[in-house]
Amino acid sequence: MNRDADDVLNELLVLRAQNGDSEALQMLVGRWHPTLIRHARKLTEHDEAAADVVQEGWIAIFRGLRRLKDPAMFRGWAYRIVHHKSVDWIRSQTRQRRFNQVVSDQIVSPVPPRQPDEANDVEKLRTAIGRLTAEQQILLRMFYNDEMPLKEIAVVLAVPMGPLKSRLCSLRQQLKQIMERDMS
Repeated sequence: MNRDADDVLNELLVLRAQNGDSEALQMLVGRWHPTLIRHARKLTEHDEAAADVVQEGWIAIFRGLRRLKDPAMFRGWAYRIVHHKSVDWIRSQTRQRRFNQVVSDQIVSPVPPRQPDEANDVEKLRTAIGRLTAEQQILLRMFYNDEMPLKEIAVVLAVPMGPLKSRLCSLRQQLKQIMERDMS
């Protein structure tokens, strides 16, 4: 496993925080809070919700930090906690929307997908990604945007490596098909 200075520092901070060092814990929060906020914001699509979700995540992280056996797994473990908190928030919002919809007896029509701009490949890709499920988008975001290794993504999503690799390969094929279909 290739580890750089950041990885070693993170592991050291986790070990120190596990032993009750509040300064190390503050440094850990300082290092990871912006990343976890970005992840939660991508999932919830709301700044305030992301802040709330990450705050709940940090509470869970503080409570469970001593039980983390391998400090090298902190990133994936923290992502997984925030991921689950985000999913819980999304579910609660979905339930609330359904309730409001029933109460108000209004039917909300789905927003039609945006038409891709033929001159802009980036826009075509964004449009194709927008047609994927939220779970598929999260997998792509963690792999490409967050540059997480598959091993850590497997921990976050609680999926074995084999099926995870298959999902990623299938997603690439699916994006290719969507883009080709849109071009014709």
